[in-house]
Amino acid sequence: MNLVESKRIWLSSPHMGGTEQSFVKSAFDTNWVAPLGPNVDGFEEDIQQYLQSGTSVAALSSGTAALHLGLKLLGVTRGDEVLCQSMTFSASANPIVYLGATPVFIDSESQTWNMCPEQLEIAIKDRISKGKKPKAIVAVHLYGMPYQVEAIHKIALTYEIPVLEDSAEALGSSHNDIKCGTFGDIAILSFNGNKIITTSGGGALVSKTEKYKEKAIFLATQSRDDAPHYEHSEIGFNYRMSNILAGIGRGQMQVLDQHVQKRRNNFKFYKEHLQELPDIKFLEEPNGFYSNRWLSCIETTSYELRETIRTALGKENIESRPLWKPMHRQPVFEDCTMYLNGISDDLFDRGLCLPSGSNLEQEDLFRIVSVIKNVFT
Repeated sequence: MNLVESKRIWLSSPHMGGTEQSFVKSAFDTNWVAPLGPNVDGFEEDIQQYLQSGTSVAALSSGTAALHLGLKLLGVTRGDEVLCQSMTFSASANPIVYLGATPVFIDSESQTWNMCPEQLEIAIKDRISKGKKPKAIVAVHLYGMPYQVEAIHKIALTYEIPVLEDSAEALGSSHNDIKCGTFGDIAILSFNGNKIITTSGGGALVSKTEKYKEKAIFLATQSRDDAPHYEHSEIGFNYRMSNILAGIGRGQMQVLDQHVQKRRNNFKFYKEHLQELPDIKFLEEPNGFYSNRWLSCIETTSYELRETIRTALGKENIESRPLWKPMHRQPVFEDCTMYLNGISDDLFDRGLCLPSGSNLEQEDLFRIVSVIKNVFT
């Protein structure tokens, strides 16, 4: 196919549902354009209704902001250590450093690609033996696949360490019919442009404790004390979501389930059309796990094959991307403590994310698998 003539296929592009403009128009018509207003309140209520489980939600400017505030609410401060899944996006780890704390990276297990419970417990015991009991655990639902909820939270409960559940990629996923974003002491969501639904930029902090929501909103609005003048007794942040962006989110919530189903159908399509290739395999859902399949990923048999496929797709104007490079391999974190078993290193070397947007057409999917199959001919 001629690169000039071929349509660009993105990895995961925004997909509007059609009603977003009505909520945004309402914000303009009523002059609610500040980081508060009916859309913000409504968006939080929409998310709470979707997640159930008695959740309270604070809509914020980004998932990273939610992580930052979540760690702060859990008492993380300068000099603390926080256990963090190594195979993830850097936003899972960066807020730890914002607070003057130090990330300690935990490797993955092969069943879900998420935090390995065995390595987690080894790390906790070792850090305690060195007089550094970890202050929190950041566990991630990678690519929408839930982590080992029972095992991780049993360990956290045993050692009395709170869990910050990074559900940035997992809105619409569930474990044993309970929604991701409801398992941690605090959880976060992301509405970045590439996520399952988007507000262009935005996130949310989720908790079953109302006081966490109230404190998050207080901190997110510059920690303004209750006074007729501007009074501040602690440092705050400018992290609240605007009423305009929340309007986009309200429209997106109306199509969330359809977006999840479409992405799951993308995964099913790839599996049906590529499973005949012995050098490609897919991450299956363990019993009781339900993934939104935010990104459909494949494992190849070698780094060389992964790069051959990625390059072939790129030549045809199709975006693909290696799996997340583990945090323990990032230059900025090279001096951090890490507890490894080799799984995330191996996955990074061999894994590839395929285009997964809910707005992909059948012809796009056929074009993608055709390019991949041609690599093997």
